[in-house]
Amino acid sequence: MKRCARGSGGEAPGDDLSLGRRDFVRAAVAGALGGLLLPAGCAAPRGAVEGPGAAQGAAQAAAAGKLGIPGPFPGRVVSVRHAGSIANRRIVHEAVRDMVARGMKELAGSGDAVEAWRRFFEPGDVVGVKVNPVGNPHAISSHELVHEVVAGLESAGVARKDIVVFDRYRAQFIQAGYLKNLPEGVRWDASCEDYDNVQLDIAGYDPDVYRELELAAYGHHDPSDPRTRRSHLSLIVSRKVQKIVNLPVLKDHGSAGVTIALKNMSHGFVNNVARSHGTPSSNACNVFIPAICSLPQIREKVVLHICDGLRGMFDGGPGGYMGSTWEQRTLYFATDPVAMDRIGWEVVDAERLKRGLTLVSETRWRPPQSDDDHRRNSFRQPEHIELAAALGLGVFEREQIELKEVDLGAAG
Repeated sequence: MKRCARGSGGEAPGDDLSLGRRDFVRAAVAGALGGLLLPAGCAAPRGAVEGPGAAQGAAQAAAAGKLGIPGPFPGRVVSVRHAGSIANRRIVHEAVRDMVARGMKELAGSGDAVEAWRRFFEPGDVVGVKVNPVGNPHAISSHELVHEVVAGLESAGVARKDIVVFDRYRAQFIQAGYLKNLPEGVRWDASCEDYDNVQLDIAGYDPDVYRELELAAYGHHDPSDPRTRRSHLSLIVSRKVQKIVNLPVLKDHGSAGVTIALKNMSHGFVNNVARSHGTPSSNACNVFIPAICSLPQIREKVVLHICDGLRGMFDGGPGGYMGSTWEQRTLYFATDPVAMDRIGWEVVDAERLKRGLTLVSETRWRPPQSDDDHRRNSFRQPEHIELAAALGLGVFEREQIELKEVDLGAAG
């Protein structure tokens, strides 16, 4: 892959990809993932291998106007910045309200925010809202954004009792304050209690819907146990909701390079995810993330992505520390998670360059220098974004991405 030159202002790799190279990448990932993906429970007929061709075909159908991934607006990303969205380190709810209304209108091409929400949702829908609490207290899906998403869903006729705000881990959801800050009448849920290294318990997960991938967690799994190769889909996703709004956060990541829309789904919707980065040097996020996100139940139900970039994390993600965050004061809107992640990757890289850090794609493993060293993980693999595009989950080529930038100015 081409890497951007230092000082390029966040240009991401691949801007000079020829058509031949794009075809080569697609063929390569199709072969690689086609060999790794074993029959997925309820994701394909029993005994059949659901390979990249099926995913790409479904994505092309979605691109014709259907909701899902990449949805009715493949390649379109809207960024809305508001200088007054943070004041004295506190998020200003009124500014977030204006940002969400404008972002939805620009994404849907509508003159009215209510009409924009109705493009995706209707009365009777049961809607899941996937938050990301991992960076608590520094950078999470903000409570203010959650409130505005609920308000938007209500404006489209979705009843509060039919809105479920959720995350994979109950403990992290509560610690991040979501339970205390939910709008009255909105439900909440979680797939399991908290993180563990083994992650083979499927309580809270669908026994019939899983992705089987020839990958086990080094040091934590017995490779003779077939459960180690399966990641089961959360019951919330498979059975409890009909549509999903994905609320990722703008962050770098020690093994995936960046964690935005795609990884908030791949590592937030299934069990047995630690196998994707079991040790600092045994990293497989590049294939794991697109493999999970290509599950039909995910592609069909996730209809909207709003990335919380009010505060971003340029280093030490996903948890990070206060010194690794910055106030980007921007929200990003898309139906295409690949295009959203491509833009987010550029933004994170640009911030890293400002601070004299290497690009995420150039960061390499080294032994930890201290107990507080948050940069010890992995050969980072932001190429999961391009590989997801190769499976038909969205648009990666920068020249084919339509980035609409809106600046709402200062508060008041």
